[in-house]
Amino acid sequence: MAGALYVVSCAPGVLWQDSGLIQYRVWHNDIEGFLGLAISHPLYYLVAIAAKLIPLGEVAHRVNLVSAIAAALAVANVYLLVRLWLGSNFPAVGAAVTLAVSHTFWQHASIAETYTLWTALFSAELVSLLQYTRTGKVGYLYLLGLLNGLAIAVHMLAAIAFACYVVLLVVLLARKAIRGKDVAVIAALWVLGALPYEYLIVKNIVHSGDVLGTLASAAFADRWRGDVLNTSLSWKIVKEDALFLAMNFPTPNIVLFFAGGCALCRATHARAFRNVLVALLILYFVFACRYTVADRYAFFIPFYGLVAILIGLGAHEVRTRVRGASVACCIVAFCLLPVVVYVAVPAMAERMNLPLGTRGDIAYRNDYEFFLQPWKTGDTGAERFATEALTGVEPNAVILADTTTVAPLLYMQEVRGLRPDVEVITGIVSSRGAPVYDLQALELLVGAQPMYVTSRQRGYCPPFVLDRCELAKTGVLWRVVKLSPSRG
Repeated sequence: MAGALYVVSCAPGVLWQDSGLIQYRVWHNDIEGFLGLAISHPLYYLVAIAAKLIPLGEVAHRVNLVSAIAAALAVANVYLLVRLWLGSNFPAVGAAVTLAVSHTFWQHASIAETYTLWTALFSAELVSLLQYTRTGKVGYLYLLGLLNGLAIAVHMLAAIAFACYVVLLVVLLARKAIRGKDVAVIAALWVLGALPYEYLIVKNIVHSGDVLGTLASAAFADRWRGDVLNTSLSWKIVKEDALFLAMNFPTPNIVLFFAGGCALCRATHARAFRNVLVALLILYFVFACRYTVADRYAFFIPFYGLVAILIGLGAHEVRTRVRGASVACCIVAFCLLPVVVYVAVPAMAERMNLPLGTRGDIAYRNDYEFFLQPWKTGDTGAERFATEALTGVEPNAVILADTTTVAPLLYMQEVRGLRPDVEVITGIVSSRGAPVYDLQALELLVGAQPMYVTSRQRGYCPPFVLDRCELAKTGVLWRVVKLSPSRG
């Protein structure tokens, strides 16, 4: 069912922003990227490149479907985990549906992103851990090591779980529940799973000779060290965190999370699983709630998955104490209530003119629907924008694009063959042969070639354009009509 839901809700083609850049990288078979190793996500790209090679439908759609299929696997794993743990279908279905319709997870199941593949591996790790605590078979720990290595090769979020598993292994080794030989096998399988990421790290060390710099890039990428290590909170961040949680669980079933938490603390069986689960719940919440990157809402996905599991446990507790079909029916209905909320909220927010903190100046994108509805069925806004932008400019024009719009423009050029004469430029990626992205290039190009920008908002339009140029709205773009003399 989750697979059918996500295939239907999946975006049909090229996308904006990071998702569009993912599609661009897949088109170029690029497993490393251009913003630092921590956001290279090589295993995801290997999977997406394999999907790209399947000769069915639109390339961008096939890349998007990787997220949809991975999300369905994650939902199935959550169902399996709770079913094995509690021995009942009802809480397993409740947990799986809760995760499936949580806003951020569903949204990332509908676009090209790395988080659902990571969640599929993370949830499989939890199944392996549970099975070890239930059976004592060390083979499940071997599988856990392999899965966490694979997860590291998808996203560095897996490092938090890795730290928890290391502590668990130390405790098990101290208690002589496992042998040193077992730890060596687990480590070897972890190294095998993480091989795509390790390859990039070694390759960069060899090419640059900078060991510390490469390791810093692997941990923080090129510009996010401060965000990763941030230890301060503000009221703005706290309010945003509360809104993220409310948007993902707009249902009375959220009280089942607290019931599940209490039941988890009382649990005496599978104690290793319980302790790791509690540690993961706390650590992933703390990491996300004080993170300060623009898309930090996505980093709550591990926490949401764990919340869904505890909601399943809470449903089991309520069902065992309160018999009657009416209670079960209410829990099931409340599981599906978020879908109704997501249908209604965008129009309500737009009528009330609620600020979303988004740019709001992109043609063919209603930010209320785009950000508040998780599904992307039939969303062709990025393709329409890029098509109109490229076909509406003169021969050999230059478009200074922002990072939201550059990927659709390049995709339509390179994949669809639309207007290869136009030079698309940004500070991170540009069309082949395009000039550099700076003031000196601007001074040379203005007057020599028609020049456009995709926004006149500061932060999206190059500052050297805003400070030196007059702009005129032309279709979906802004044309540079005059370059003022330098004031300095």
